[in-house]
Amino acid sequence: MSRRDVVKYLEANGFRLLREGANHSIYTDGGKAVPVKRHRQFDRITANELCKQAGLAPKY
Repeated sequence: MSRRDVVKYLEANGFRLLREGANHSIYTDGGKAVPVKRHRQFDRITANELCKQAGLAPKY
């Protein structure tokens, strides 16, 4: 899956970009912060782990 799809899923569930780190973009919903690596593609396991960190149901 593409990074863009994961970011769109986070944003659709109330997350917004907090800041850009050296290797990650940090997204937050005000309570949780989720670091998203700057790779073009993620494997299914990584994408689902990001969803779990955000407290969302795994989508992929």
